[in-house]
Amino acid sequence: MTTSHSDALVFFGATGDLAYKKIFPALQAMLKRGHLNVPVIGVAKADWTLDQFRTRAHDSLEKHGGVDAAAFEKLSSLLRYVDGDYGNPATFRALGKELRGAQRPAHYLAIPPTMFEPVLEQLEHCDCTTAARIIIEKPFGHDLPSAQHLNRVILRKFDESAIFRIDHYLGKRPVNNVVAFRFANTFMEAFWNRNYVESVQITMAEDFGVQGRGAFYDQTGTIRDVIQNHLLQILCNLAMEAPVRLDSESIRDEKVKVLKAIQALEETNLVRGQFRGYLQEKGVAQESKMETFAALRLEVDSWRWQGVPFYIRAGKCLPVTCTEIVCRLRKPPTFIPAELLNSNYLRFRISPDVAIAMGMTVLAAGDRLAGQSAEMIASRQPNAEEMDAYERVLGDAMAGDATLFAREDYVEEAWRIVDPLLQKATPVYPYEPNSWGPNEMERVTPPGGWQNPVVAHENSAVTGQAA
Repeated sequence: MTTSHSDALVFFGATGDLAYKKIFPALQAMLKRGHLNVPVIGVAKADWTLDQFRTRAHDSLEKHGGVDAAAFEKLSSLLRYVDGDYGNPATFRALGKELRGAQRPAHYLAIPPTMFEPVLEQLEHCDCTTAARIIIEKPFGHDLPSAQHLNRVILRKFDESAIFRIDHYLGKRPVNNVVAFRFANTFMEAFWNRNYVESVQITMAEDFGVQGRGAFYDQTGTIRDVIQNHLLQILCNLAMEAPVRLDSESIRDEKVKVLKAIQALEETNLVRGQFRGYLQEKGVAQESKMETFAALRLEVDSWRWQGVPFYIRAGKCLPVTCTEIVCRLRKPPTFIPAELLNSNYLRFRISPDVAIAMGMTVLAAGDRLAGQSAEMIASRQPNAEEMDAYERVLGDAMAGDATLFAREDYVEEAWRIVDPLLQKATPVYPYEPNSWGPNEMERVTPPGGWQNPVVAHENSAVTGQAA
């Protein structure tokens, strides 16, 4: 496997929404850090010129992070543009000319999955795949069979070591901080197992709806959009064993082992919901049964975690926007009556702020021997100088570091877990906006209830309360 840096970035879908909101700001940030000094070749069918493409990049930066005049001047000098249809060989002949002898290009496919195969075919025909890397934007498939098909298509053209299935969520520093906190602190190992952990709950809540993306969301839903990828990744970070080495394959091996230890999702362990008003969203089918909320229960059948339930919930139009993990510990055999105790817990806040909190029982005020709950919190606001998720994953892909990218077996194992129920017409229950989902979710509620995240108006962490 080569570890040399890519000497060009070819960006398919360069005039799209993702480029406008995320990629141009990431490219400017990479350049400011000295991480980008190769041609960036945009490819799209927009009937644009290079000057129009540069104007689009400037407008993107004005609206999403700000323009650094010196950095943009350098970025502008690196930009190239090829306008043409992805199915037209002439587009790829023009691309070959723009590459101008680059030996190790990285091809970034920020395009719909239906276009992957024709683009890969054309890249091969124009001899643009030799020693190249391929960066593929999610979603990677719509279900298990489509993911397996995409893997077969890509592996015919590229070795697995040259394939980078991108998911920006793995580039977020707080997500990776969960792994660092686990393995860099000795005290964690003492209780991080089935003997002390009663349950684990992962919440990804959004207080907004589909935001004009009804047509997309009605073909995707919550399980495909965030649970199959983002939240299973968080689960792997929580449940994985320590890798024997820090190389990307050793780390990814441990994550795949977690997924292999999870049985396929059963209907009794899933509740799907749809917020009232979703059917009136533009692009949504009148009788749509697509979920905007899902709560599910999984078990990791490993030596460390056997018998510990993992609860995941995600949804739109919930009371807050927040991603949080709560690992609830078993109650101690103490002289204080159990009914007066709340479970100890460890809480990881991923967003909007970053916090790690330990929930504990202390002596309550007054003369009576009784306990009350308290939290010890370490928190901070994100640093403006930290790498954005897209900056990190694009930089790592171009450098050949696959640690933050899903491997073929990981993708297929993740789909295996959720796919059986995606193929079934499981019930979808209505819920009111600004609530925590449908009433029917009681059957997938952790012992002691869900601990709902609370976000203060200034986005500071506040102790969550049990549901």
